[in-house]
Amino acid sequence: EVQLQASGGGLVQAGGSLTLSCAADGFSVGDYATGWFRQAPGKEREGVSSINSASGYTYYSDAVKGRFTNSRDAAKNTIYLHMSNLTVDDTTVYYCAATKWDLGLLPSSYWHSWGQGTQVTVSS
Repeated sequence: EVQLQASGGGLVQAGGSLTLSCAADGFSVGDYATGWFRQAPGKEREGVSSINSASGYTYYSDAVKGRFTNSRDAAKNTIYLHMSNLTVDDTTVYYCAATKWDLGLLPSSYWHSWGQGTQVTVSS
């Protein structure tokens, strides 16, 4: 059974940094595409970043490009989202996900396994 456990959320001041972690179980992070999404109340789940399984190529949404870095550690079977230069607009719940579709930052409906979400709050 594929399981994901997200952690690392918290409260940070605008301009600060935070790193989210997502531990994988039941699969190797190098065998699936993995990604990060976020969802504000009343809004659709938004793709933030993904890593292709084979190439390790990373994709980013325009909203976070240049500020967020997606990475993975095969030895720890964990993926990370390092977020820097955070703004209040980044405040929401963040989710990690996995999919067999190795096609970039696909819409949320293509992702079949999800972590439980971790809250990120950026104060002004």
